[in-house]
Amino acid sequence: MAYTESDTRSKLIDPKIKCSDWLESNIVREYYFTDGRKLIGGQRGKRYFVDYLLTYKNTNLAIIEAKAESKDPLDGLQQSINYAERLRIDYVYSTNGHKIYEHSLKDGNGKFIDNYPSPDELFERKYGKATPKAQAVITHPFHIEGTMKPRFYQQIAVQKTIEAIANSSDRVLLTLATGTGKTYIAFQIAYRLFQSKWNRDNTDRRPKILFLADRNVLKDQSMNTFNPLEKDCVEINRKIIKKRGGKVPTAGNIFFAIYQSIAENKNRVVETSEEEQEDDVTAYYKQYPSNFFDLIIIDECHRGSANDESSWRDILNYFGSAVHLGLTATPKRDDNGDTYKYFGDPIYEYSLKDGINDGFLTPYKVKRIQTNIDEYRFDPNDIITGELDKQIVALEQFEKQVVIPKRTVLIAKTILENMNPMDKSIVFCVNQKHAMDMKIAIDKLKTIKDNNYCVRVTGVVT
Repeated sequence: MAYTESDTRSKLIDPKIKCSDWLESNIVREYYFTDGRKLIGGQRGKRYFVDYLLTYKNTNLAIIEAKAESKDPLDGLQQSINYAERLRIDYVYSTNGHKIYEHSLKDGNGKFIDNYPSPDELFERKYGKATPKAQAVITHPFHIEGTMKPRFYQQIAVQKTIEAIANSSDRVLLTLATGTGKTYIAFQIAYRLFQSKWNRDNTDRRPKILFLADRNVLKDQSMNTFNPLEKDCVEINRKIIKKRGGKVPTAGNIFFAIYQSIAENKNRVVETSEEEQEDDVTAYYKQYPSNFFDLIIIDECHRGSANDESSWRDILNYFGSAVHLGLTATPKRDDNGDTYKYFGDPIYEYSLKDGINDGFLTPYKVKRIQTNIDEYRFDPNDIITGELDKQIVALEQFEKQVVIPKRTVLIAKTILENMNPMDKSIVFCVNQKHAMDMKIAIDKLKTIKDNNYCVRVTGVVT
């Protein structure tokens, strides 16, 4: 009587794996890498997993698809190849306990083999050309705290970035959907580079890293995420610089700043505090030697870091010897093509669709609504800023050049009619004035007696 799949694993497959020097600590059985799509009623869709994940020196090297003894060993091959592509793993093994088929995703072909390769052999195939220093960086473990550990796509993003940096890439781009944990990925990258003492000049020291954002809320969130490295973290802002007599802080390894606080003021129109508005045009970043930083992480890099005219670019050009790592949630489009021109194609992408299908993001539906005044013939009672060329107002001019109170009320009414009263919702507005007008309109129309039912979110640069 042939073994079941469970017996095939324990009595045939496990012994053969261990005969090839794979320790129990190198073997992950039933490795689930998705949570299953979120469904109505708190249910979940199918979770995807591989029968065996083989790891060595903190790297994922192979997966094994197990079939019952009586099955064809190739029955699960294509599914395993699909999973390996998602997990960015180079080698797949499909077996019924007696026959072993090895497929290389690098070569695109496979063959039957007698025994599994050893951990050292597989590691040599993948990383054998890397220098000892690069291997030390590539194999350094992730930071694991309690039960929190990187999701599969976060592991891939970190590992791909670490490999690129260890192999002397100057510019690296990661594209992951909003809500997938880009800051956590940035922390894991910084942590591994920091602990492995990677740096641009290959000396025995920890790297200097600059995390560059364009909003305080992003910078502050990032500093919280980097809390395990708190004693090595330094904030750069103009208030701190003033307290230091106009000198930038240099004692530390991981620095956080928004570019408005350290760049030269080129008459940019930005939301600032009164203190900021009274400040001079000093480019504080130039107080640092141009080779001070080994790595610069640019959050939301599509906002302007790759634009030739941006202050981001001035900073990046000055610190040209550092590795520049761009993080963005925005896929390549015509209006952000300069980002991809600067950084090159992403070394890893994880889309909104991927996140929803894998169960890490919540599905949503788009409901398109067209108002009856998006082409509105204005009258003298409307609020108009600047000169208008014609009597018909285009959609993109509303709330900027033309403010029509009736339109704001109509939109507020439509929002409330198309949501449950206690749904958590966010309304994206053109500017802060528009946001306040929308809040006032919603307050007038709401049915919930709560002073904080609708609030305007603001931010101030310091």
